[in-house]
Amino acid sequence: MRRIERGHSIAEGCRRPRSRVADSARICLLLLPAAAAPLAASGQETDMVIPGVDLRDFIVERYVPPIAIRPLTVLAEDAGLAREIEGIIARDLDYSDRFRVRDSLPAEFAGEGVQYALWEQFDVDWLLVGTVEPQGPAGGYTFAVEVHDIVFGSLKARATFPLPARDHPDFRLAVHSVSDAVVRWVTGDPGMAATRIVFRMRAPGEQDATELYIVDSDGRNMRRLTWDGSIATSPAWSPDGKRIAYGSFKSGLPRIYELSPGDGQQRLLVPEGHGQHHMPTYHPDGNSIVFAIVGEEPSGLFSYDIRDGCCLQRLVGGRYNDLQPVFSPNGDSLIFMSTRLGMATPQVYLRPVGEGDDELLSPFRYGEGGFFTDPDWSPCGDKAAFAGGIGGRRQANRYHILVAEIGGGGRRLLQLTQEGNNEDPNWAPDCRHIVFQGTRSYGSGVFVVDTVTGRTRLLVPNVKAEDPDWSPILAENGVVR
Repeated sequence: MRRIERGHSIAEGCRRPRSRVADSARICLLLLPAAAAPLAASGQETDMVIPGVDLRDFIVERYVPPIAIRPLTVLAEDAGLAREIEGIIARDLDYSDRFRVRDSLPAEFAGEGVQYALWEQFDVDWLLVGTVEPQGPAGGYTFAVEVHDIVFGSLKARATFPLPARDHPDFRLAVHSVSDAVVRWVTGDPGMAATRIVFRMRAPGEQDATELYIVDSDGRNMRRLTWDGSIATSPAWSPDGKRIAYGSFKSGLPRIYELSPGDGQQRLLVPEGHGQHHMPTYHPDGNSIVFAIVGEEPSGLFSYDIRDGCCLQRLVGGRYNDLQPVFSPNGDSLIFMSTRLGMATPQVYLRPVGEGDDELLSPFRYGEGGFFTDPDWSPCGDKAAFAGGIGGRRQANRYHILVAEIGGGGRRLLQLTQEGNNEDPNWAPDCRHIVFQGTRSYGSGVFVVDTVTGRTRLLVPNVKAEDPDWSPILAENGVVR
């Protein structure tokens, strides 16, 4: 859970193995409203009991097309360049959960041209071929890529991408953007490879400090962003991906700061106001933020114009705590956590920014308890993720990741995790994947789960990280923002 001070909270069991032909996933579907019903229609036990919710196994059978990457042609004296690019793209396509990446290609498949009949016999639906050529004195490259539809025997798409030099810090990010282009060509949906994830954790050798760290979407290139020697909290990416707002105690009282990951420059974001400032979130236009003020009256959620440096305005609040605000993609609504039903039973609410009533999103039944927090809005605007659980057979401090549909008729919750403790969910820009911090029998780490198949992968192992936040797309078509 997100913390406002050190040490104090404020506030794969369902998946079947992937077959050769279809991606079969068992995830848990929670339907609201519903009369109380037996747990898990298949007879499986679940760790979380939600009263008034019908919990069933939900089987998703999806065909996952196989794709192959033919060994790249490299017109340069760099034998390892082709293998590095192939490895990055193959991993990205696998992590997209939209392809089965074929390996162990026969040697005869490395020839010129595309023999569609031969590739079809090798059980391939899609084929990526490419040529890397040196370009200019700066040591960069051009990467000409083709994607072929083997089933229909035709060229699907072709493009040429600029890549920086192999030792450039943005080289891998530019290659990730090529992977996203392949996903977009084949599926019509956005990818999420050319992104990074920020989180906070205790710095090595520093007993009390928590600092911000950043890592690529494939778990590579983790690096430290802050050296404040204090407690950093709740980092949040700006819509343009060039700034990160976060809370810190480095000046004494917790205040909101803004950091540029590119050059490390920082500034105090909200110089005015009373109380303790926590948990910032950017408006989709990037010109203002909303954050929580606690500790002094009036408390609640406040907006501040960071472009003009003015105009602190209270949006919602009371004698309870309203915390963890997140804007909808169009900026007209907020989801947030509130303790208005009791300090021991925080819940997740949806609130229009203008006029309108608050709507309870988390499953609540009077007298049954429950703890729901860490909300985040899907970039597509149709779903919200949060973490939590309700007593019963749930072990103490054991929570799961839930996804709630927003809009339409009725309410449906999807329980994505089934083991360990799982907190702080945050959406990827592809509206499909969620990053979260989790604890398993083998240790703690940062995980990514696919909301379509339930497939979960360990992004950063052996760290006690908190508050992961997924960036927007940071590079497109080989060009880094």
